[in-house]
Amino acid sequence: MRDISKYTTDYKYSKPVLTGSGVEGTFDCQSVDIPFVFYHQGKYHMLYSGFDGEGYQSALATSDDLLNWTFKGMVLKRDEDRTWDKVGGSVTWMIKESDNLHDMPTLKKVDGKYWCVYHAYPNTGYEEGPAEIGMAWCEDENLLEWHRLEKPVYSWKEGDDWEKGGLYKACIIKEGDMWYLFYNAKDTKTPWVEQIGVAYSKDLINWERGKENPIMRVTKDNWDSRFVSDPYIVKDGDIWVNFYFGYGPGHAKEGIAFSKDLLHWEKHEEPLIDNGAEGSLDSRHAHKASVLYKDGILYHFYCAVRPYQEGDKTKIYDEFRTIALATSQPIE
Repeated sequence: MRDISKYTTDYKYSKPVLTGSGVEGTFDCQSVDIPFVFYHQGKYHMLYSGFDGEGYQSALATSDDLLNWTFKGMVLKRDEDRTWDKVGGSVTWMIKESDNLHDMPTLKKVDGKYWCVYHAYPNTGYEEGPAEIGMAWCEDENLLEWHRLEKPVYSWKEGDDWEKGGLYKACIIKEGDMWYLFYNAKDTKTPWVEQIGVAYSKDLINWERGKENPIMRVTKDNWDSRFVSDPYIVKDGDIWVNFYFGYGPGHAKEGIAFSKDLLHWEKHEEPLIDNGAEGSLDSRHAHKASVLYKDGILYHFYCAVRPYQEGDKTKIYDEFRTIALATSQPIE
């Protein structure tokens, strides 16, 4: 078994680093989800999704220390004048300057523009209907004026059975002259299964499905027997590393996998971050990674879920869903 000690983050920060507003009518009144952390204009930024009972919308927060975050502004709002994505969307990734794990993540301009990728659901409610993937661009250095392309760039409609239930989080990296779009998708069975696929492009707009899909699959009778989801892929030396999450009996947990060619992946047998003890922030789920190095410490942001407790700021169904942090060294 591969030694993963350099990727472990055994020290869980005791408080949420970012929580929804809990204020009726705001985009994040019920929950926040899917962090993506990077550095821009002298500040750390977190891209994240909020849920208000109708659908996802996405925003940015900023921080000076990676622990205390302040709302900056919206990235993708609900727009009833739109067609396929009028309910809103979850922006999950912005094109980065470097995919190296040890480089501070910063944004890359392509054709003079910043680019982000998101997925949107066709119906009102919590992830209602099969989602498709879209892209948007921005020239504003404050990263608050985004222009969505009119049509999805990638859809389940041309896909195989394993992805006919819709597409979820996308992660885009570049290797050589080729863009790779990694995503997870679900089938239409009950209960459904989620797995990870890949698509290729030379221009970020026109994508060709990988013939090898799904390239990361569930493992029967394992902790990831139903979901292998939400890829966050970086390079460490000559190895590609995928911080994903698995879900099997009862709980989502962070996992890790390795590849030399981006297509053939070796999953580590045990979870990287397990769900926590009863009462802890992540007692139900620990999933959806965003990682970076600062001063020799690996910061692993993720979405933590536990049953709702009296006094929690937000509530979605019976859960408290927030952004949490685990680190490779103690920071408290």
